[in-house]
Amino acid sequence: MSLIQQLTKLYSLDAASIPQLTQTYGKLSLFDWIVCGTGGREEPVSRKVRDYICRQYADGSCSVFGGNPATAVAASLANGTISHALDYDDTHFAHIGHLSVGVYPAAMAVAEKTDATITELVDAFVIGAEAAINVGMVLGPQHYERGFHQTATAGAFGATVAASRLYELSPGQLHAALGLCSTRASGLKNQFGTMGKPLNAGYAASNGVECAELAALGVTSADDGLDGLQGFIETHSNNPARSNDNDKFLFDDICFKLHACCHGTHAMIEAILDARRNHRFTADKVTSLEVCIHPKWLRVCDIKSPVTGLEAKFSYAWLAGMTIKGLSTADPDSYSNKVCTNEALIDFAEKVTVVGANIPDTAAEIKINLKDGVELNAEHDLSNRIDLDTLGKRLRNKAKAVIGDNSDELWEKIQHRGSESVREVGLFE
Repeated sequence: MSLIQQLTKLYSLDAASIPQLTQTYGKLSLFDWIVCGTGGREEPVSRKVRDYICRQYADGSCSVFGGNPATAVAASLANGTISHALDYDDTHFAHIGHLSVGVYPAAMAVAEKTDATITELVDAFVIGAEAAINVGMVLGPQHYERGFHQTATAGAFGATVAASRLYELSPGQLHAALGLCSTRASGLKNQFGTMGKPLNAGYAASNGVECAELAALGVTSADDGLDGLQGFIETHSNNPARSNDNDKFLFDDICFKLHACCHGTHAMIEAILDARRNHRFTADKVTSLEVCIHPKWLRVCDIKSPVTGLEAKFSYAWLAGMTIKGLSTADPDSYSNKVCTNEALIDFAEKVTVVGANIPDTAAEIKINLKDGVELNAEHDLSNRIDLDTLGKRLRNKAKAVIGDNSDELWEKIQHRGSESVREVGLFE
C-alpha cells in the first residue's frame, strides 16, 4: 500500500473505529494545546503575527488567541505560531516533531467554520496527527537530520488531512489537497532559537487549511504528490521507510511537555531531578557533569552559549545549571534574556559536557562528579508511560501555572461537553 493510499484509508475511518484511548489522548492534547496558546498570547512573536494578520486578513469568524477573529487560513497561521511560542506543547518522537501546534489550529479553524462538535474536532485532529506521524516515519530520521523541521513538513500533511475531513472532501479531493500540500510544505531547523521556529508550526497549519480549501474549489494537483515521481518523499528523503500499515494508532505514544523547553532536553532534566532527590547536593559541590544523549540532539539543543531566553531552551548546559540550582524549568517566565547573563549559570556551563551515545532519542544518561570524589549516575527515558490519571493531574497543574484557575473551566468543557459545537462551547474564552 502506498503512503497516499494509507492516508486515504486513515482519512476514511468512521468515528467508531477510532480507539477510545486515542480519543482520550486527543482530548488531553486539545487541553494542553489551548493552555499553551493562551499562555503564549503575549509573547513578542504572538503580538507580531496578530498584527500581521490584522493588516492582511482581518475579516473572518475564526478565533485567534488574544486577538480578533480572522479567516480560517489566517487564524491557523496565528494560532499555530502563538501556541508554539512558549515551546511547551506536546511532541511525538516517531514523527520527530510537535503535533498539536501544526494540526489543531487547522482543525479548530475549520471546526468553527463548519460548526463541528468538540468530539468531531478531536476525531479530525487524531486522524490528522496520525497522518503526520505516518509521513514523518516514511521521511525518516535522515529528513530531520538534514535540517528539516518535521513539525512544519510532515505536520502540514496532517493539517491538510484534518481540515479536509472537517470539510468532508471526497477521496479524490483529498488527493488533490495532499498534492498541493506537497508543493507547499516547508520548514527548517535553522530557525530554532528564533521567532521562525513557532512560525513553522503556523505555516504547517495554514498550509493545511489553504490546500483543503483550494481542493474543495476544484484546484487540481499531481495524482500522488507524496510517493509520485519527484514527489515530496523522493525529493526530501534519501532513504524513505515504509508507512505504518497496521491498525494501531501511533498517536498514542504522544509525549506531553512538563518543562517549558526543547523536548530533547527533558530526559536530562528528569534524570538530574532524580539525582537531586536521591542525593542531596548543591551546584557548588559539582566538579563536572556529563550528559549522554542520542546524537541527533547534538545539532538541536546543544547551544553552548545562549544569548536569548529562546536559545536557553535549546541549551543542555544552561538547563542543567538551572535544574541543579533549583530554577524552575517548568515556568515559562524562567526563560527571559536575563537568564543568559546569569554569572552562576555561565560558570556552571563550563562544567557540562554533552556527548552522543547509542541510546534511544527519548532517553538521557548523566554522570555527576562531586568535589568529595563521589560519582552520581542517573538516567531517564521519556518513553516510560505515565498512567492517565497521573498525566491528567500533571497537565492540570501545568495549566494552572501557565493560565491560572481558568484552566479548570477549560478542562470541564473538553471532558464533558463533547457533543456540543466548538463555537457554542467557546474553548478560547
